[in-house]
Amino acid sequence: MAPPAEGGGGGGGGGEQQQQQQQPSIGQTITGIIRMAVFWYFLSRFLFSPKKPSDPSLQISNLFQKGEPLDMWLYLSEHEKFSDFGNERALIWQETNIPYAVWGPDSTRKLSLKYYPSVSLKHNGSLYAHVFFARSGYTPDPTDPEYQPLAAFGKSNPVVIYSPKSKFDKKRSLLGNSKDSNEGEAVSEVAEDTELESKDDGPVEWISYWKPNVTINLVDDFTRYSLNAIPPNIAPYMNIEPKTGNYYPTIFSNEFWLLRDKLIPLNDTVTELPLHLEVGPISMTKWQIFLQIDQSFQIHRSYGSMLEGEADELKRVFLEGNPYLLVITMVVSMLHSIFDFLAFKNDIQFWRKNKSMEGLSAKSVVVSFISQLIVFLYLLDNDTSWMILASSGIGCCIEFWKIGKAMHIEIDRSKKIPLLRFRDRESYARNKTKEYDDIAMKYLSYVLFFLVACSSIYSLMYERHKSWYSWILSSLTQCVYMFGFIMMCPQLFINYKLKSVAHLPWRQMTYKFLNTIIDDLFAFVIKMPTLHRLSVFRDDIIFLIYLYQRWKYPVDHKRVNEFGFGGEDEDQASASTEGADRKVDEKKTN
Repeated sequence: MAPPAEGGGGGGGGGEQQQQQQQPSIGQTITGIIRMAVFWYFLSRFLFSPKKPSDPSLQISNLFQKGEPLDMWLYLSEHEKFSDFGNERALIWQETNIPYAVWGPDSTRKLSLKYYPSVSLKHNGSLYAHVFFARSGYTPDPTDPEYQPLAAFGKSNPVVIYSPKSKFDKKRSLLGNSKDSNEGEAVSEVAEDTELESKDDGPVEWISYWKPNVTINLVDDFTRYSLNAIPPNIAPYMNIEPKTGNYYPTIFSNEFWLLRDKLIPLNDTVTELPLHLEVGPISMTKWQIFLQIDQSFQIHRSYGSMLEGEADELKRVFLEGNPYLLVITMVVSMLHSIFDFLAFKNDIQFWRKNKSMEGLSAKSVVVSFISQLIVFLYLLDNDTSWMILASSGIGCCIEFWKIGKAMHIEIDRSKKIPLLRFRDRESYARNKTKEYDDIAMKYLSYVLFFLVACSSIYSLMYERHKSWYSWILSSLTQCVYMFGFIMMCPQLFINYKLKSVAHLPWRQMTYKFLNTIIDDLFAFVIKMPTLHRLSVFRDDIIFLIYLYQRWKYPVDHKRVNEFGFGGEDEDQASASTEGADRKVDEKKTN
């Protein structure tokens, strides 16, 4: 421990230094800058000197030349490390004179064969594809006396992967039908994320899956990389030769287009397995695109914004779709999003500025909220992506907000549990609008309840569900899809009785009608449930009736609005304003 005197002296020195720092002189400042500059110069000069790109000794390059002929050997083995090059049974494919990084008829080779699995492979065994390349005339066997380390390279890739067992559908017949209860309908989606399986009861069962396609690509990369500046997205895939420091051609096991529903589960019943092999070049740009897309999918899955299997569905669109049709679909999707946003914006603006419910159906607003809530609960019960849930939840909040604009919402605190009370607005109850709305909903509700009952009974008898709660939600959701047009019918009846459509938000309805036309196009192009396709076309019929009513009941310019002005008054006011402006202009010219 330091003596107290030294500690006191140190304290006094610290006080003097603090006082000098508070009032620094110009000389001290310049001295500090010069000291830092000299320190940085020597530090960068001797310790962190940058590598000169022009110096060949500080760069690494490809050991092979473009167009150089290569021989290929592909072995299948149950061992991760392979050294049995003399085993003729393990060698299943051999090619010669493959031009490296050259696109032509000889650069891509293919082979299809049948593989007969062993007993151990059927019981969660492993199998690896070991591919080796060498300059034409050289051997890939390190034990061969003529082996040249700089002339051969290879890579191993598993042909069998392990994933959680395909989840069986837990749905059952709620009426106890033994035939339906004993059937297990396997979900085609192979789950990779064990977090999804953790929700299920019991331990996770892992089984092996066979890859029917093995695609081997040699990356066309002849870039001279700085030894200490290899791009981080390329460094994990590079095979560096330790003596020279240069790199071998990169072997890319291309599984980008291998969809999960193509994987074959291995068990005792499997006797033979298909295997399609392909080797060929791939450009640096295409390779990087594949890596970036796969990384993006993994990030979205980790954030919960993409479910397992959605990436495969997106890839399937590019695999099975027409390129021209894909471009049209992308353009139409962008337009759909724009019209959806405009319809949403105008809908909010209309209800925010709306002061009167005359001519508008308040019950349709309530039914729309109930339908949106049913869809939200259905999506929540089916483990939907959180982004879709968030969108549906926001829609529910907006529909409830519209109820507050269409009706008076009060809180009844007279009982133990506070309840919400809904009361009609005076502009809605004092005219014929409420009467026509009640008549329309009265008869339409009879039809709606009958259809809902029939659909629910059919679903209960012939379909399977996880629980009674799931049956109720699925039945109500089906009814929303099939009979959702009924909620728009009361407004048609009110328009017919009032002989007017001036009270409707036509701008918002126009955007929705444009979206409906786009949905019609998607109904023919994209695979979608039959109920959703039917819901698209029934919207067309409703909007066509709205257009007919707009043509049948034109705007009455003599009608006085809630501010005491009519259309003719506005025309006269605008005409008088134009006349006054014209007189002012004439005076200025004179």
